[in-house]
Amino acid sequence: MIETVILMIVIGILAGIGGAVLGLGGGIIVTPVLTLFFHLDIKYAIGASIVVVIATSSGSTIAYLKDEVLNLRVAMFLEIATTIGALSGALLTGILEPKYLYILFGLLLLFSAFNMVKKLLNKNKSNLSTKDDKLAEKLRLNSSYYDKAEKKQIDYKVENIPGGLSVMFGAGLASGLLGIGSGAFKVIAMDTFMKMPLKPSSATSNLMMGVTAAASATVYFFNGSILPQVAVPLALGILVGATIGSRIMQVLPARWIRIIFVPIMFYIACSMLYKGF
Repeated sequence: MIETVILMIVIGILAGIGGAVLGLGGGIIVTPVLTLFFHLDIKYAIGASIVVVIATSSGSTIAYLKDEVLNLRVAMFLEIATTIGALSGALLTGILEPKYLYILFGLLLLFSAFNMVKKLLNKNKSNLSTKDDKLAEKLRLNSSYYDKAEKKQIDYKVENIPGGLSVMFGAGLASGLLGIGSGAFKVIAMDTFMKMPLKPSSATSNLMMGVTAAASATVYFFNGSILPQVAVPLALGILVGATIGSRIMQVLPARWIRIIFVPIMFYIACSMLYKGF
């Protein structure tokens, strides 16, 4: 029992670091580990994953808020679309054929992964938007952050708000209908469609995932899917890992974050296409 608890804490620390750096919540690491290596029922693995996402969000968001990396106005604005999408997905369960959604979202992830590869190949070209978006200015979504890797203040503009909202609605729909985490879609909405820098996108995604997961956690708790002996040590490890990860992300060059992120996106895309077909 003690060995299992220690192992869960170590897994939690690693998942917290990965989740905080990439803005994926840590659930993508925890769920496969619990099901494949610990042979835990998928229902309990997903329940633990929900707790992991909340813990990652809590641990990393404090550091990101303190250092003013995340964009709070973008997070609250996009969360409206995610919530509406999640409610719509829950209502459409059993009506829409899930396989088509798996294929659609798998293709979207592949497109975004290729887009990130293009950004990686453009070493000398700035990926920041220079376009003045009237809606972004009206909502005061443009912001700035201090990049500790480049050691300079970076001002950035946000564009294509409708595109970002559409992806966020789709992310919520996927969460509600398919029961999957939507961290990758949140990063895509901001980085690919709204042309936000990757670091604020990842930091903002962490905050948003916590809000979305907190809404789902109540349902999982009352249907008995959350096992305290699994979730508690994982959450403790996650809080430590997320705090470490939030520090690593700020000193890590954005290029390296993309290099880590792209294979994960390809993996998720292929998994979703496989389920769809």
